[in-house]
Order: sequence, then structure tokens, then C-alpha cells
Amino acid sequence: MPDVPREEPRPMQPAGESPAHRPAPAAPPAGESEKAPAPAVAPWVRTRLRAAPGAAAGLALLVFVTALLAAALPRVVDAYETKGLRHDVRTAPAHQSMIEITAPLAQGAEVSPDTLRGDQERLRGVMPAPLLTDRGQTVHGVRTMIRVQGLDPWLPKPDNEPVEFTLASPSDLGAHATLRQGRMPAGSPKRAEAAVTAATARALGIRPGSVVHVPGIAAEPVAFTVTGIVEPRDPERPYWAVEPLLRTPLLAMKPDPTQLSSYWQAALLVSPASGSALATTTGTPEVYWRFPPVHDHLTAEDGGPLAASLASLSGGPALVKVREVAGPTGRLATGLDDVVAGYEATGAAISPVVAVAVFGIGAVAAVVVAMTGGLFLARRDGELTLLRARGASLPGIGFRLLGETAAVAVPSAALGLAAAVALVRGPDTPGAPALTGSAPLLPSALAAALVALVAALVLPVRAVLRHRAPRLHGVREDLVDAKPSRRRTVVELTLLVLAAGAIGSLRLRGTSDSGDHLVSAAPVLVGVIAALALVRIQPVPLRWLARPARRMRGVVGPLAIARAGRSSAGGVLPLLALVLALTTAAFGGSVLAGVADARDRAALLSTGADARIEGRTEGVPLPAGLTEAVRGTRGVREALPVQIEYGVALPSPVATDQPMSAPLVAVDPAAYSRLARRTDNGAFPAELLASTGKGGRDAVGDTERVLPALASPGVAARLGDRPMKLNAAAGAFHVRVVAVRTSTPAVRGADFLVVNAADITNLRQTAVLVTGAADGPALRAAVEAKSKEFAVTTGAEVRGSYVDSPLQSGAEGLYSAAIGAGAAYAVVAVLLSLTRSGPERATLLSRLRTMGLTRRQGRRLLGLEALPPAVFAALGGALAGWATVPLLAPGVDLYRMALATAEGSPALTDVPLRVDPWSLALPAVAVVLLTGAAAGIQAWWTGRKSSVKELRAGDAR
Repeated sequence: MPDVPREEPRPMQPAGESPAHRPAPAAPPAGESEKAPAPAVAPWVRTRLRAAPGAAAGLALLVFVTALLAAALPRVVDAYETKGLRHDVRTAPAHQSMIEITAPLAQGAEVSPDTLRGDQERLRGVMPAPLLTDRGQTVHGVRTMIRVQGLDPWLPKPDNEPVEFTLASPSDLGAHATLRQGRMPAGSPKRAEAAVTAATARALGIRPGSVVHVPGIAAEPVAFTVTGIVEPRDPERPYWAVEPLLRTPLLAMKPDPTQLSSYWQAALLVSPASGSALATTTGTPEVYWRFPPVHDHLTAEDGGPLAASLASLSGGPALVKVREVAGPTGRLATGLDDVVAGYEATGAAISPVVAVAVFGIGAVAAVVVAMTGGLFLARRDGELTLLRARGASLPGIGFRLLGETAAVAVPSAALGLAAAVALVRGPDTPGAPALTGSAPLLPSALAAALVALVAALVLPVRAVLRHRAPRLHGVREDLVDAKPSRRRTVVELTLLVLAAGAIGSLRLRGTSDSGDHLVSAAPVLVGVIAALALVRIQPVPLRWLARPARRMRGVVGPLAIARAGRSSAGGVLPLLALVLALTTAAFGGSVLAGVADARDRAALLSTGADARIEGRTEGVPLPAGLTEAVRGTRGVREALPVQIEYGVALPSPVATDQPMSAPLVAVDPAAYSRLARRTDNGAFPAELLASTGKGGRDAVGDTERVLPALASPGVAARLGDRPMKLNAAAGAFHVRVVAVRTSTPAVRGADFLVVNAADITNLRQTAVLVTGAADGPALRAAVEAKSKEFAVTTGAEVRGSYVDSPLQSGAEGLYSAAIGAGAAYAVVAVLLSLTRSGPERATLLSRLRTMGLTRRQGRRLLGLEALPPAVFAALGGALAGWATVPLLAPGVDLYRMALATAEGSPALTDVPLRVDPWSLALPAVAVVLLTGAAAGIQAWWTGRKSSVKELRAGDAR
């Protein structure tokens, strides 16, 4: 045989010469050993690899790619988890991520700036690892907890309401602001000096030299002399972003049932030397230290320790150390613990779902590697049978084959590991090894070693199991001779029990336990059971089909069906690989489709329409002509103006009920009903809100009229069945709830009350709901042309905000890559299956050609013979995927994966898993087409070759 090592050639013996008459060999020279050296024997491994270099190269490539994927997986997961943690800390609002320590300051007390600075460094030292803070943005000082009124008559009073000041003495003001006019404040507690930002100076008319008076604890007001006007540097950095009022004044509104009044809120930046002057005001002073965290050093492994550090600061040993510095009344406040908790909750929800894809692709890869070993074993079956017949032991054969495969698998896996380390580096981390990056190397090394171990053992193990007993050469191995054994039945029943247990566990408790890998392997087990069942069932319909096929004209169809019904029992691995790949693709496609649909739905519920136009400040009425300008924008189908009044107090028939408020929405019932029906968001008949005929300015005095209202469940329960009177800016009237809906387009919250706009007395529309494919920039241009006080929010932009977390995008990318890798392994499985049966099919075709079969008929025969297994695999994979999704759906919630950054919506509390028809149909059809194309190419190539080799006398193939 070509794969058996050849013996060394021996010299010819002359005829008639016996061994006894051969000349004796010459005696060795004196001084040399009389024992001649043994002839050199070529090493087994080197000889076998040289005999089949193509097979060795194919195995090396498969092991390299598999080891690369396996080693890259933990590094990819670590990379997107690290990026997710850093992203959440970096993008959290400054006031939330800030670690703020405060202590009340007694009235009239004095505090030294040097003392505060020393305490700042001592407090920084008690921060437990891995929590680190940004020295450049750290700030300390004295501030007032309550705003104080400006007493000077020259300060602006829009609605006769005085200015309210926040007094603060932030440290290092000169390093974070540029002086525009005057000089930086200095002063003393007795002669306090302050600065204001340029925006505050413009809004309030303050100039260098102005004196601002605020109420003091004594009879005399406290005066602050403004010595300079500054411009903030990096206003979005934590120094300024924690308290935006320090840099930008705010024109606030004081709600009133009958009239809205506005007033200014601003800040005075008092010098640290004058900080003690704040203790003489009525603003309830306190000292504070703010420590913004840094994130560049954090890795995925720091999530748990960081949460523990923050818990210690909030109420543990670290808080005790903080109070040793800040005093027994010191308080620590931070929202960073909520940020970290949200990150860990998202990771805990995503990891089990991703593990399903990992187990699926891992199972497909393992089956393909096993198929490769089966292919090599089939090509060398005659050689191993001959060795066993000549007395070779099973351990000897096994160790020799292990040496062959290990010589190929181990270097290939090592190269795959090196490639994974080089390609997947992870985010830059200070102090991380330059060679391996921030991701840990051990998981990748273990994954690559596992691939090498499986690749090295699959051939010797299968060979030892196959040749436990001596076998006949050329024995028949189709389904007529190979019957399922009792061992196989036991294995199949065991897998069935495991799959049932995993599915039952997942349905009962979901994917909350990320350490239970049996739950993550449930789709794989379902695919295994489906494949094993198909192997048993597949011959039956083919044999039934073979009977009527005998009546067909020609021999190609009946012969192809008969051969497909008697396919080799070893075809379980190709079928298993295809079914697992299709099941994984169906489940993964359903996951991705569910995530996409949830984001679309959440964006629609958030905006209420395709776009939303609303004032940057609540209650600002629409300017004249804005609605018409929006309607004229290209792509706008309809623009619906509505009036939204937030915080309307709701009466209750029960006097002991707690106060409750809800937004009041006034709409055009016909247009609003169309919008609700189109968006499937609280649809209702327009007739429910029919006008009473009493509205407008003429109905101001008629407070007894009753308006029909659409209400949320909470508001409906509050108001009851009887008409209840409302006092709102829209007017005073009674309302009766005529319908209850859980959501409505105009309001994002859970509570609302919708009435007919024609029935209110004070119509001031405040928002516009836009439908159609309007362009965001064009819509903003149309709005800004009318007023700059209104913001435009499009559904596409809101949807994009749901995928800004690397934890989400990384998990989705990993899922997509797993589906692609599964498809690639499915292609390899098809090619390996056809390659294994290639010699036998070529021999059959050659023999049939001697009986008169044409080349065209031969190509049809080979193609039709390969289609039934592919069709069964496609149907089995589609059915397994279709069954897996509803079976596992009750335990899978994709909310965190889809909407980790979305605000909660009462109409979208969870994201269930649903079957995606395209994820079932497309991969199944692709498998059939791929198999048919590969079989056709193989048949065409086989038909071009000569038949002399296949028809050699005595060849048992």
C-alpha cells in the first residue's frame, strides 16, 4: 500500500547460489569491534508525514484555525468586558461617578485652605484598590447647601423674583479657568472676594468691582466683591460638570397653578481665602472634597473588587477611615456603585446567552475535528487491519498514531495561540505585559491545549476502538450490515436525559446562573438528539421512496435513492455537524433578531413617533409657524402638535391617599388615534375622546364640565369611576376615565392622562410628534429657524444610543462571529464527508461506466446521491432550531443585551426570545445548495479522470 513504509532494497542473489556458498564477509580491521552496526531505520512519524504531506498540511491548517478561534475567544471576551467597564465609568454623568465627601460647617466657623488640602490627600490615601482618582480634577472647598437670594436691586428679576445664588469656594480655580477681566479673587473672611464666569456676568450684568449682597446670620448682609470674570477650561470635565450652575446660570421656572414665573439661578466663585465667609450666610455651609475616578487601569477582572471597594467606602471599614479625617459627621456620596452594579448586571445577563453560541461553535468544531480523524482512519484502515493481522498491539498502534498527530497538532496549536495573542490585544492598560497585553494568557493557553489534545487523540482513539478485534479486509459497512448497538442506544438515551434536564432547568430559573454550563449547552444537546434521531430515521423514508422509484424510467434515480438509503453508518458525524451548525445559527439568529426588534420598539416608545420636538425646558410653548415648518420638511408624513403639562396634581375620592401627580396631555383625537394605531402604542378609537363642545376662553368659568379622558392604569385607579376635578394650567374641569392604556405616544412614563385639546381653556401646545422618514439635520434646521429653545430627537438616534456599550456590541459581534464560524465548519464538514466517500464513489462510477452509464448520468447519480442526507440535515437542523427557541425562550431575557442603556418603559419590561423565520430557512437552504454544488463539482472532476486505477484487478475498494 502506498502509506506503508517500504523496506530497504536487497541485492539480487545469483541463480544457483545458496546462502551456504556465499563468500564470508571480510574480517574487520584489527582494533575495531567485531559487531557490525545495525542498518538505519527511518523513523515512523517522519516516514508517515512524508508519505501523506497533503493530509498533514490539512490537519495542521484545521488545528491552527481552531486553536486560533479557541484562544482568541477568552481574549475577545476579556477585551469587550474591559472596554465595557471603562466605558460605563467614563460615560457616567460626572455627578454620578464622583466620590464626594462632605462635612457640615458650623455657623461662624473658620477653615483654612491648607487644612482642606491636607485632608484631601489623606482622604485620597484611604481609597481602597482598585479605585484610583484623578488628581488634576480633584477639588475641595466650602459651599452652601441652600441657595441664597441676591439682595441688590440692580440684579435682574424677570418676573419680580430675586436671583438665587449658590456660593462655592472651589480650589485651584486659576488652573481650570482663564481670566477674561479683572483679577483672580483673594480677600479674607472679613473682606470676601469672588469671581463669576462670563456666562453669569452676561446674564446678570455683573462687572469687575460689582458687590453682591446675600442674607447673613447676623442682621447685616454678607458682601462679596466680584474681582474678575473667568472662562472655564474644559467645561465638560468633572471640575465644572458636577455642578453646571457654577459655570452657566439657569433661568428656572416656579410652577404655579395659574401662572408660571421665572427667576435666575447663578453661582459666585468665592476665593478659598474667603471661604470661611460662607459660614456667616444663611446658606447652610459645608466643606466638601470631590474625587473623580480614573478608568484607564481597570480590567474585566476589576469589576468585583471595584464594587467591594465602593461598598467599603459607603458603609464599611473605608468609611471609618474617611470619618477619621472628615470628622464623625462626615458623609460619603457616590453613584459609582450603581454604575458598577449596572455593568455587572449587564454582564451577568449577557454571558449565559453568549455561552450558548460558544458551546454551539465548540461542539461543531469538535465534530469536524473528529470527522478529520475519521477521514484519516478510513484512508488507512487497510494498513491498520494488516498490522493487526500481523500481530501489532493496540497500544503500539495507538502510540504510533498519537506521535503522528501530535507532531502536527501541537505546533499548529502553538502557532494558533501565538496568532491569537498577536491579533487580539485588548485595550491599552498601564503596567500590562507588552507581549501578551492586558488579557490573561492562561485561559487562551488552556483552550489551545485542549484543541491540540483533541486533535492529537481523535485518530488513535478511533483507531484503537475500531480495531479492538481483528477485522476482515473489505467488510461491508453500510446500514444493511451495521446495526445500532445497545451501547449506542444507552448513549442516546443518556444524552436525551441531559438535554431534557438542561431545558427544564433553563425554563424554570432562566440563565441567571452563569456557572451552570449544562444550561448553556442545552441547544447543543437538542441538536445532538435531533442528529442521532435523524440517523435512525433517515433510511426509512428513503427505502419507502425506493419502491415507487423502481418504476421510474432510467437507472439514475432509483440507484441514487437506494444508495442514499444504504449510506455508511459513519455518516452520523457529518449529519451531527450540520444539525449543530444549523441549530446554533437558528438560535443565534433569533437572538440577534430579537435584540434588533427590541431596540426598534424601545426607540419608538421613547420618542412616541419617528421624531419628537420638545422644549429644552418643560412647559415652553411652541412658537408660531414651527408646526407648519416641520410639515414642510422633506420626508415628513405628519406633524402632530400636542400639549403636555407635567406634574398635574391628581385628586382622589379617598382623603387619606398620598399625593400623586401625572402628565396631562391635550391632543387632537383623530390624528392622535392614527398615530397610536400606527405605532401600536396604546391604540384607541378616536370617538372615546369626542369633544364636549365646551372649551376655549369662553369656558373658563365652567368648571363643572366633564371631559372624557384616556388614562394609565395607575391614574385610572387613583381617579376611580366618578368625575374628578383637575386644577391645571390647561384649565379647571372635571375628567372621567373612559379607557385605560398602559402606554401612549406623547409620554414616556408609566402615568398619564389624555384629553381632547378642544375642551381645555388654555391651549399652549408644547411638543410635536413627527411621523415619516424625515432627515434629522433638515428637521433641526427647520426647528432652529423658528426657535433655538427646542430639541429634536429622532428614533434612529435613540436606537443608536442603545448600542453604545462595548459590552453589548462585543457580545453581538461574538455571536455573529460564532454563527459565521459555525457556517465555515459546516462547509468543512460537507467537504470532509464528500472527500471520505470520494474513492468509493469514483470506483462505483467507473464500474457503472463500463456497463454503459454516460458521463452525464454519472454526474447526476453522484449529485442526487448526496442530496438526501443534506435535505435531512437541513430539515433536522431547522426543526431542532425551531424547537430549541420556544423551549428555551421562557428562561432567556435579552433585555440587558438589547437595552442596557435604555430608560425603563412600562410597555417594554422584557425582551423575550422569538423564532426568526429567516434564521431557520436561509441556513437550511444554504446547506442543501452547498452540498449539491460540492457534489456536482466532485462528480464533474471524477468524470474527467481515467478509470484505469479504479478498475485494477484485485482492488477491494
